[in-house]
Parts: sequence; C-alpha cells; structure tokens
Amino acid sequence: MTAFQQLQQQLQQHPRHWLVTGCAGFIGSNLLEALLRLGQRVTGLDNFSTGYQANLDEVRTLVGEAAWANFHFIEGDIRHPETCQQAVNEVDYILHQAALGSVPRSLADPWNSHDSNVNGFLQLLIAARDAGVKRFVYAASSSTYGDHPALPKIEDRIGKPLSPYAVTKYIGELYADVFARSYGVSAVGLRYFNVFGPRQNPLGAYAAVMPQWFGALLKHEPVYINGDGYTSRDFCFIANAIQANLLAATAPLEKNHEVFNVAVGERTDLNQLYRWIRDAVAVADPSVQEIEPIYRDFRPGDVQHSLADISKANQLLGYQPTHRVPDGLAVAAPWYIQYWRDQR
Repeated sequence: MTAFQQLQQQLQQHPRHWLVTGCAGFIGSNLLEALLRLGQRVTGLDNFSTGYQANLDEVRTLVGEAAWANFHFIEGDIRHPETCQQAVNEVDYILHQAALGSVPRSLADPWNSHDSNVNGFLQLLIAARDAGVKRFVYAASSSTYGDHPALPKIEDRIGKPLSPYAVTKYIGELYADVFARSYGVSAVGLRYFNVFGPRQNPLGAYAAVMPQWFGALLKHEPVYINGDGYTSRDFCFIANAIQANLLAATAPLEKNHEVFNVAVGERTDLNQLYRWIRDAVAVADPSVQEIEPIYRDFRPGDVQHSLADISKANQLLGYQPTHRVPDGLAVAAPWYIQYWRDQR
C-alpha cells in the first residue's frame, strides 16, 4: 500500500477541516472534489476572478448532496485580512491555490499579479499564523527555476526569474520560509510543473495549451505552437497534484518549511503532445488527423525546457505519481471534448 493510499484510509477514519483557496478554479476544484469524496470538512474561498461557479456545480453533481453538505463556501478575496481571518477559523490544513496565474498575464499586468500573488499570499499567511493552522500548503511554481540551465530541476538550485509571475511565486516561498523560521509556521511549497486535467480553463487569452488545442482541433481552427515544437515540459496530471497536496499537508517533516517539485519526472515536447491530443480528438472526429500545427515565434518569458527531479517528494512525502502524460490524457480528453461540444 502506498503512502497516499494509507493517508486516504486515515482521513476517511478521522476527518479533518481543510481550507481550499481558489476552490472554484482548476486545481482548487479538483482538490475540493477529492476531499469531499474522502468525507472531509472543507471551507472554500474564491473571488471568481479566474474561477467559475460551473466548476463548483460540477463538483456538487459528482460528489452528491451528502458530501456537499460538508462544504462551506466563502466568496471573498485573499487580499482582504478580514476575509482571510474568517476563512481560517477552526481549520486544520490550508491548501492555498488562489493566484493570478500565467506568464503572459503577468507581463501584460504585473501589478495585479503582484497584488494577488504576493499581497494576498501574505495576508493569508498571517491569518494562518494567528489561527495556529497545522500546516500551510501553497501552490508554488516551476517558473521559479528561471534561467537556471540544468536539467532536471532540483529544488535548491534556481536561477533568475524570467517573468513577473515567477517573481511573485518566488516571493511566496521566501515569505513562507521567513514565517517558518520567525513564527514556527509549518509550510510546504509545491512547485507545480504544467498541471493538466478536467476543469482546466479552456477559454480566454491565458488558457493553457492543452484545452486550447482540443478546442481548436474540434472546431477545425489553426493550432499554434510557439517555437519549433521541440520545447519540452514535464506535464503533470491533476491526480498527481492532488496526491502531493494531501501528502504535503499531513506528512511528518523535520523542517518547518520545505519546497517540493510536483511533476512526473519525464519530458514531453510540444510536437509529441500535439500528436497525442490530435489522436485523442480523432476518436471523435477522424478528419482532424489531416490538421498540422502552425509554428510561430517563441513566447517571451518562457523557458525552453523543463524537467523535474521528484526524488525529494518521493523520499520525504511518499509521493508516487499515478499518471504519466498518456494516462492523464486518457482521463482528460473526454472532459475537454465534451466541454467544447457543449459550447457549440
């Protein structure tokens, strides 16, 4: 039995109270679903700046009314101290996902990225300290590695940030470390590597590449690849991120602050990813096999290659990814396809 399977049994036997910020977003709503399925009590916080009521509605349908009764929702903003104080009341663990993501968004609007990702982060961290929360788990980012050239990425070797978004995420790590040393706050940062899966936002200028490509193929619109297609990423299915969050919240750790990579430990270049997605869509629409991508300039602020060393998370948390990219796509593809069909 894996560490995560053991944890799931323990949580079902001894439920806890969790706060999930950004609970109407992609990762947050999946965490909410997983916790409610385990019989946990969950407070959720979201201001709907990038989250959607439809995500909460979908979780409610999937888990059923009995589990949904354990959920308390607060519509509010992490930048407001009173809201943070209300949200952390009687909470055991915090899973902090609320943020303004996207490198391009931060380049276009650095202030709002800073305001949410730094000021909001600090407000919630202060509230967690004052409430005596057992552990503060927060969404960090692989963008923190910046221009450091070495692969795979190891937690204690980072370079200079390449975007305002990366700066905000690194500042969060610094604040968590200072609060751990100064106030004894137990905190864990999870550096996500390109998480994907159901309920990932397929719309808007800053939508992730996977849902964008599914939509474009289904609508027979151009599919764009930035660069020559050999840019690579360590794509991580949402089930792996859920596992990492729950283990990070509950595992015994010797240090008050730790940072872990959350990924699979494998590189996939964009050309290969496109072929996999095209094959998945072709099951529903065989004509897409004739569609070739259009290559354009590399996007400013992005890194060329990304690959995580996940040995630290494995050793200290017991983290063992359950889904490689093809496995995750097999689960995610039906959701993406149904989503775009519903938009017609």
